[in-house]
Amino acid sequence: MSRSSSSRPEHLDNPGSPQSGEPVYLMIGKMRRSHGIHGEMQMEVITEFPQTIKPGKNVFIGDEKREHTIATSRPAAKFLIVSLEGFPTRESVDGFKNEYVYIKAENLAALPPGRLYQHEVIGMQVMDEDGGILGEVVDILVTGANDVYVVRGQSGEELLLPAIKSVILSMDRESKTMIVRPQQWA
Repeated sequence: MSRSSSSRPEHLDNPGSPQSGEPVYLMIGKMRRSHGIHGEMQMEVITEFPQTIKPGKNVFIGDEKREHTIATSRPAAKFLIVSLEGFPTRESVDGFKNEYVYIKAENLAALPPGRLYQHEVIGMQVMDEDGGILGEVVDILVTGANDVYVVRGQSGEELLLPAIKSVILSMDRESKTMIVRPQQWA
């Protein structure tokens, strides 16, 4: 297996499922060390919706996406303390240490109208108000104030578009298109 030239782990350079027709998996966390003696682990949360990580929820762990069910979940400092059904001891969860945790995209909670998950924005065709094709969203930069969409044009040039109402005029989930008004700089 080849490594990409970036410093990011290979599985982060190609999130989701590589094969057509397979389910799309989204990373929601990373298992850390065990906690106590009853099969609990610290889970680093990598989602904006940690409240969805609750007992009864099916998750997929590791590169093999092994399916497991959350037995318990509670907040603790900057982690969640979770346990999995069928793993009652500290020793039984040792194999999960440093494994990523995923859910199927089809099981995500519905967002309010007009809101999209980041994985739905990646890959959108971007057009200006006149119908001119600007490129495709290839990345999202999270800045704190607002996200910034990285759009790559046909010739490889990149355009940065702040995710604000005056620039992003509309996004259509079904057609995977975004209509924008790029900022004009004097």
